[in-house]
Amino acid sequence: MHIPDGYLSPQTYVVLDIAIIPIWVVAARKVKKSLKTKQIPLMALGAAFAFIIMMFNVPVIGGSTGHAIGGTLIAIILGPWAACISISVALVIQALVFGDGGITALGANCLNMAVILPFVGFYLYRLLSGDGPSASRRTMSAGVAAYVAIVAAAVCAGIEFGIQPYIAHTAGGHALYAPYPLRVAVPAMALEYLLFFGWVEAIVTMGVVRVLARSDAALLAAKPAAKPLRWLWAGLGVLVVLVPLGALAPGTGWGEWSGGQVKSMVGYMPGNFEKLGALWKAAMPGYLTPGMSNDLLGYLIAGIVGVLLCAGIAWGLAAVLGRRSNGAAEASGRPTVPPPAA
Repeated sequence: MHIPDGYLSPQTYVVLDIAIIPIWVVAARKVKKSLKTKQIPLMALGAAFAFIIMMFNVPVIGGSTGHAIGGTLIAIILGPWAACISISVALVIQALVFGDGGITALGANCLNMAVILPFVGFYLYRLLSGDGPSASRRTMSAGVAAYVAIVAAAVCAGIEFGIQPYIAHTAGGHALYAPYPLRVAVPAMALEYLLFFGWVEAIVTMGVVRVLARSDAALLAAKPAAKPLRWLWAGLGVLVVLVPLGALAPGTGWGEWSGGQVKSMVGYMPGNFEKLGALWKAAMPGYLTPGMSNDLLGYLIAGIVGVLLCAGIAWGLAAVLGRRSNGAAEASGRPTVPPPAA
């Protein structure tokens, strides 16, 4: 679902890059009002989890791959606005350091995966789970919400792909950016997530929610949760160790092809495809470590680097926001009890 550079026209990516900025501003303000100091590690954990879970590529029929995002799970624990910040941190690191998702398409990718996904998932979960639900109801509600939310995000990405041939094309009808129209792009993205990756997202979300519902239901309450359990950090460590498994899946995600792959599929190279695609050179492109001959070990090192960067940056942002929030409350003499996360 990571849209690379070269797939979106300036008419699309400029609008979405600008649109995501006020969303981040509002998210920061919302989090600043509710975040408590002891909840700061949750922001770091959310960003690191989003990063590492997206490295576990799952192959499907047809040679394509995809992955879970964890957006609904992060939103259930942190609230949708904090989830927006955490997932955005992961997406920015992926684009800048690893070349996963384009620099020009950053606004589109954040809109799809850090805004639409967590907000749809969070509010659908709240609607389905109700007040004081049982562990089973919470688990099922989380699974349904995660499935619907990631499909919704995929459909939005399909729309962004699909409008490109209508926006920018040559006199002969050749697309200058993403080559497949809406009638192809939307069903392709939707079906992959309806049939495969939506279930992966649902299973991951249900598994964690099930354990949380039994061990510490406060993390699933409709308010900012307390500090994370140690086993959540331990679970993140396990994912890091297992991350080389994600490099074993052959193929690439739909809409994430190289220029040569696009040319072989549609018979021509979109006019501005390679020009935009060469705008940024990542330090560890494709999650490979420069100078490392063993690709699996290089993938593991990339995972460790990404987790540390995401956790560190998210922790720093949360610390700044939390310090301002608690400082303002103390200065006014008001208690630092946060309002509901929604």
